[in-house]
Amino acid sequence: MEEKKPVKNNPMERRKFLKICGSVLAGGSILALAGAFGRKGISSEATYFWQIDPGKCTHCGRYETHCVLPLSAVKCIHASRVCGYCDLCGGYYRSNVKELNTAAENMMCPTGAIERKFVEDPYFEYTINENLCNGCGKCVKGCNSFGNGSLYLQIKQELCKNCNECRIATVCPADAITRVLRAMAYQLKDE
Repeated sequence: MEEKKPVKNNPMERRKFLKICGSVLAGGSILALAGAFGRKGISSEATYFWQIDPGKCTHCGRYETHCVLPLSAVKCIHASRVCGYCDLCGGYYRSNVKELNTAAENMMCPTGAIERKFVEDPYFEYTINENLCNGCGKCVKGCNSFGNGSLYLQIKQELCKNCNECRIATVCPADAITRVLRAMAYQLKDE
């Protein structure tokens, strides 16, 4: 018969437990707490994340300036299945450009995070370099104004510090940032 090892008190596990309890009780659902724990302790399904609802987001630019990180955890996401691969992309070019060239004064993105690659006439593929993206939302605003809205903003969980109170959420005029369970994270635009 196999002997069971004594369970050690792990301060980190206690912190996770208290964090989850506080979030669940604040949300008013004690049943979710009961399902969050298995035989091995805290389930990863019980972890909460900050998330932007793309349907509510107004692209106000506060994601860039109010995140606690030096370079915001909010990044532009490209829903490639929705994209029209246009020659004149509202998220790539500024409005009223005199000629279609990649000169910096013609670009919507201040950091050059959107990369454009020729596919075939008149189509171009657009990709986002997340290392350059500062979450300003200018490209998203342009895409939604002049295009089909294939660009949108989302909080990258691997970059986010998952603060107890998100500074961006406190200043969001559209109340587009909420805390959700991992199972509901990364709400995407319809692809």
